[in-house]
Amino acid sequence: MNIKYLISKAIKKIHIPAVRDSIVDKTSKVCSGSHLINVKVGRYTYIGNYCTVIDAQIDNFCSIADNCAIGGASHPLDWVSSSPVFHSGKNILRKNFANHQHVTTQRTNIGSDVWIGSNCLIKSGVKIGTGSVIGMGSILTKDVGEYEIWAGNPAHIIGSINGETARVIEESQCGLCCNAEDFDSLSYLILRFCKSESKVQMVKNAQKYYFENYDKDQFIKKLEKSLLALCEINSACLLAEGKIGKAN
Repeated sequence: MNIKYLISKAIKKIHIPAVRDSIVDKTSKVCSGSHLINVKVGRYTYIGNYCTVIDAQIDNFCSIADNCAIGGASHPLDWVSSSPVFHSGKNILRKNFANHQHVTTQRTNIGSDVWIGSNCLIKSGVKIGTGSVIGMGSILTKDVGEYEIWAGNPAHIIGSINGETARVIEESQCGLCCNAEDFDSLSYLILRFCKSESKVQMVKNAQKYYFENYDKDQFIKKLEKSLLALCEINSACLLAEGKIGKAN
């Protein structure tokens, strides 16, 4: 057996994980050199080597590869300075010139059975749905739905899925999609995505589709319209059955 290999493995093991204010289920594993702060990890989940995870909930059966950064502090962009010394709270410089309040982190939520490839960067506050896959080297700044595949910088949808999610992806033109379990087509889509020059347009399409269909005000207007239509149909049915009379 290669002695150099064994020595290298032993040195790697010395880099024990640093875990603070966190709960890691006894069936799960945090590998060498990883750093966890305020994290809850569910059952049979592993976090690879040299990962940083801050303020996150990670559910069951997740696979997180090496060198991933999940969560982390934000800086104020609308103040005179973005430096942490100008707001309250602890910081690496151990100095506060002001006590202005600033929320530095948001909770990141990762569902069950999520696979995150190596070298991924995931913005704090992001939600990743159950069964999703985040491709190696992705930079994720948006929420990910259940059983979606995202990859790229910034990450885009590459879906192997059927039903309503597939319809939304195709209708919004915010990503690429093929039928569930069609692995040949999925491989083709990944290659097509890598060569695509329309990645930025996909992001714009996703934002446009969101504001047109899922924005709060737009959603309420559509809901009111649907409810009014249902009331009219119900009134017409009752009138036809003679249960109510015509209005004068």
